[in-house]
Amino acid sequence: MAEKNERPIKVVAENRKARFNYAIEDTLEAGVALTGTEVKSARTGKTNIAESYADAKGGEIWLVNANIPEYLQANRFNHEPRRPRKLLLHRKQINKLIGSIEREGMTLIPLKMYFNEHGKIKLQLALAKGKKMHDKRETEKKRDWAREKGRLLRARG
Repeated sequence: MAEKNERPIKVVAENRKARFNYAIEDTLEAGVALTGTEVKSARTGKTNIAESYADAKGGEIWLVNANIPEYLQANRFNHEPRRPRKLLLHRKQINKLIGSIEREGMTLIPLKMYFNEHGKIKLQLALAKGKKMHDKRETEKKRDWAREKGRLLRARG
C-alpha cells in the first residue's frame, strides 16, 4: 500500500521568553478562528505572539495582542493585524481554564503557533504563573551551570 504524503508540522511563531518569565503548569492545544487573509499571511512566517496572552470573555477564550501582519496581495478584504481572535476549545476545557484563571490567579500564555499535519493552524497554550525576579535569576544560574558543565565534560573527554 502506498503511504500518504503527510505534511510536517510547520512552526509559524514561537514565544521563547514564555518559559523564562512564567512557571508553566499545563499545556494544551487549541484551534484559532482566522480569516482567509490571516491564514495566508501566517504562512509567510512573520507572525508574532511574543506579547500576546489569552483572556476569558463571555464564556469564551480569546487570543489578545497577537500580531498577524496584513496580507500584501489582499486589498480591501484585509484584516486588522492585532484584533482579538477566538480560540476553539471544548466546553470542559474552557470551564477548567476559566476556573484556573479566576481562582488560582494563573495566566494563559501562547507558547507556539503552528500548522499541524492537516494544514490547520493550532496554538499551544500554557497555563502558567508569573515568576518573581529571584526565580528568574535562579533559572539563569541553572542554565549557565548546565552550559559550563557541558564545556567541562567536552574538554575533559
